[in-house]
Amino acid sequence: MEFPATRLRRLRSTPAMRSLVRETHLHPGALVYPLFLCEGEGVRREISSMPGVFNLSIDEAVKEVEACAALGIGGLLLFGVPDKKDELGSCAYAADGIVQRGLRAIKATKVSQSLVTIADVCLCEYTSHGHCGVVAQDGEHFQVENDASVALLEKTAASLAEAGADVVAPSDMMDGRVAAIRRALDEAGKPNTPILSYASKFASAFYGPFREAADSAPQFGDRRTYQMDGANLREAMREIEQDIAEGCDMLLMKPAMPYLDVIREARQRFDLPMGAYQVSGEYSMLHAAFQRGWLEPERAMLESLLSIRRAGADFIVTYFAKDAARVI
Repeated sequence: MEFPATRLRRLRSTPAMRSLVRETHLHPGALVYPLFLCEGEGVRREISSMPGVFNLSIDEAVKEVEACAALGIGGLLLFGVPDKKDELGSCAYAADGIVQRGLRAIKATKVSQSLVTIADVCLCEYTSHGHCGVVAQDGEHFQVENDASVALLEKTAASLAEAGADVVAPSDMMDGRVAAIRRALDEAGKPNTPILSYASKFASAFYGPFREAADSAPQFGDRRTYQMDGANLREAMREIEQDIAEGCDMLLMKPAMPYLDVIREARQRFDLPMGAYQVSGEYSMLHAAFQRGWLEPERAMLESLLSIRRAGADFIVTYFAKDAARVI
């Protein structure tokens, strides 16, 4: 048998050649960096399970914003870690809530126009029980009330938009929340504020370190009655279709690497801008391997991000955003 005339290795011969024919590219503008805002001043408290990630007071967060802008990062995803919590998560929609104040401080910086500020819309960081909505409890049994929770999410989204959020991002997985938030934003005089829906958020084991970062672990039960079953691809497409019908402007898939098939399927079906969230467990898992010398940090980081882009994500929420932006 004659050797094939086509030799695919011809296009792999040098770094310049590989760069020229590369199909999938990373760039800093497609990265979104999460920030955890907490009370106080001068606070930079490292999260033990997430090396290099911190709870930040607003003054320290502003320094991070300036660093992200200098690196050309595309956006920020803001979470709040309040000092006080209650059953209804009232600090989530308070005009002087931690994220609301953080947004105003960020918008006052000279670099704010170069970054898209995305405000997470959920109650889990703010509720005393750690669930993403209003809980009705009967003895040992509990239920997260869908419609009562949606009413509070509407208030939260409107409050965050009023404080200056460029985008609001509901992550609660209550049914009907996108339509309700769209209506609330329009009524609040914010018809141009986009909704980035966590359209298919799975009940995942990979959220563990985030719950330390945001102090949001459920005090009882779990979130499987409202977050999605990881076995269900078709149901994920139904969730996305429903959120699009209700008026969302962008989609966010979560987690990313364990659900690359879901990202690919969504990309093939839907034309909306779509991101994916490389969640805390993905980040911490890689860092654990880095610390033991099992993986080469820079290569493994970039390979993980490329896999998400290759699957179809237009942008990536990642705790690696600053590290990746420095090398791409």
